[in-house]
Amino acid sequence: MQKSIFIFILFLVQIVRTQELKMAPIKEGYFVPLYGASSKNPVAVKSFFMDVYPVTNQQYLSFVKKNPEFRKSKMKGIFADKSYLGYWISDVDFGNNNTKSPVTNVSWFAAKKYCECQGKRLPTMDEWEYVAMADEKKIDARTKSEFNQYILSWYEKSKTYENSIGKTFKNYWGVYDMHGLVWEWTLDFNSIFLSGESRKDKSEDKNLFCGGASVNASDLMDYAAFMRYAFRGSLKAQYSTRNLGFRCASSTNINLK
Repeated sequence: MQKSIFIFILFLVQIVRTQELKMAPIKEGYFVPLYGASSKNPVAVKSFFMDVYPVTNQQYLSFVKKNPEFRKSKMKGIFADKSYLGYWISDVDFGNNNTKSPVTNVSWFAAKKYCECQGKRLPTMDEWEYVAMADEKKIDARTKSEFNQYILSWYEKSKTYENSIGKTFKNYWGVYDMHGLVWEWTLDFNSIFLSGESRKDKSEDKNLFCGGASVNASDLMDYAAFMRYAFRGSLKAQYSTRNLGFRCASSTNINLK
């Protein structure tokens, strides 16, 4: 009995600390992905934690101050193209850009390193899509026409990356800005990038980051998702674009390690 009470209290403490770190606990579950060879079969997603918000300019500034090799003037071309932090006016100054707007023009390599320095990692694509398919009330809102229309309407807007984090809706998991702010990197590109010799591997570039569907989508009526996959198809790990940011995830609550 005492052991059960202790476990329950530990669980409550874990939830509180997670909120302090602005990470949301995501309960394990299954979903049918809109992409890939396994699109007709449910994919299992284990419980994990995801940042409530994308990484901001201010947070990334703190990172580059501590890790000078990731400053724009010192970043090696193999890890980031010339667009890396292109809108920043210097190594440690993002100019008059909003401190609470998401950092963009960050390569996959840089995003991965940032997460590692926080004791976290990038979310996998399955994790990202699992969280992103939720609206305010449903874990899976992909069949709701208004949900897909919301995402499509975002694609028609310009410069949403200048907005502050947390201005979009809070979804079922307590996560903001999965849609409506910026596209986001995922971890999966690492394995694709390392294998990339064959022509088959090149076709897998559509899975680089999340922000929707491929020609192998299980539901081609989900045009909002289809556009996401189409967009990610042209990127490589060292690429950086103005509307591409990221957030971190963790398999465990890092504050309880």
